[in-house]
Amino acid sequence: MVLEATMICIDNSEWMRNGDYSPSRFGALAEAVNLICGAKTQSNPENTVGLLTMAGKGVRVLVTPTSDLAKILACMHGLEIGGEMNLAAGIQVAQLALKHRQNKKQQQRIIVFAGSPVKYDKKVLEMIGRKLKKNSVALDVVNFGEDDEGKAEKLEALVAAVNNNESSHIIHVPPGPNALSDVLISTPIFTGDGEGGGSGFAAAAAAAAAGGVSGYEFGVDPNLDPELALALRVSMEEERARQEAAAKKAAEEAGKQEKGESQSTSQDVAMAENANAGTPEPENKAPDLMEDENALLQQALAMSMDDSSSNVATRDTDMSEAASEDQDLALALQLSVQESANDQSNQTDMSKLLADQSFVSSILASLPGVDPNDPSVKDLLASMQGQSSEKKDEDNDKEQKDDKK
Repeated sequence: MVLEATMICIDNSEWMRNGDYSPSRFGALAEAVNLICGAKTQSNPENTVGLLTMAGKGVRVLVTPTSDLAKILACMHGLEIGGEMNLAAGIQVAQLALKHRQNKKQQQRIIVFAGSPVKYDKKVLEMIGRKLKKNSVALDVVNFGEDDEGKAEKLEALVAAVNNNESSHIIHVPPGPNALSDVLISTPIFTGDGEGGGSGFAAAAAAAAAGGVSGYEFGVDPNLDPELALALRVSMEEERARQEAAAKKAAEEAGKQEKGESQSTSQDVAMAENANAGTPEPENKAPDLMEDENALLQQALAMSMDDSSSNVATRDTDMSEAASEDQDLALALQLSVQESANDQSNQTDMSKLLADQSFVSSILASLPGVDPNDPSVKDLLASMQGQSSEKKDEDNDKEQKDDKK
């Protein structure tokens, strides 16, 4: 959809009273202008349309380019008819109005309805056309009504001077039973450059219904031209389907874009949290931690053993120092050492007595109820003698080692 600002130049001269177009020239022009305004504003919400008159006391701007369709249609009511058309002044004023449009991105277009004779020379019109082309202004001309003094040739020369890449057009509408809008509805003035006819048809139908310029749907009597009415209806439905598909696609793209932005935002937040929290330790470092713990445990055990031995040595040292300072404590230590030695000597004597078999047998015989010849008693005596002999051998070996030292 082309973004345009359009100025429509209306011929309201005395020649517009003629009835060779139904219901009159001016009536047919008003209906066509209403449909064009609706088509332009409906094809793009940002399009604007302005109106001016070229006859009467002078060129008068009815409304500057606006997207308010109601305001545009209201300007068409109550227009006065009279005077002569000033084509050159009307085009120049329209160009000035487009120059001061609010949205500079809009393309500029002028639509001229010429229903009366053109008094300007061909060269003057060509000069005006070149000026329009220089300022990137497109021009559409609707030639109807009077056709004398080379009017068609002059208007064609004007359009040829303006035309740039087929952006400007001229439409010749001869008198006949068909309304002016019926002829123009299938031309590039409605459909636009490179666009299908559906957009212009649907917009024209909406404008006709809003303006109430005709009692029939799309402004066409289906009894007189059923094929055109059917084509307009089908085109309107196709355009509505196309607009709905475009709106759905735009909504899906917007949803995908929002989703992608939300995903990227969550990823950035996660990365920031990881950076602030620090990088976690990898799982493969668990065995290293176990080895470190084992090493620390072994070190602790070694230190505890060293501590125990050092504690024993320290305790012995402390006891000896305390004994040297306290005589009672020293006497107690000496007595404890003697008792230990006596216990060892007593144990040695007991081992010697047990080794004497005749002594043991006499003791057992003197005990009441004990038979020395009992096998169980003999086995017990034999085991006791064996233990005593082993103990004796150990003592002998220890004495020999002490003697060697």
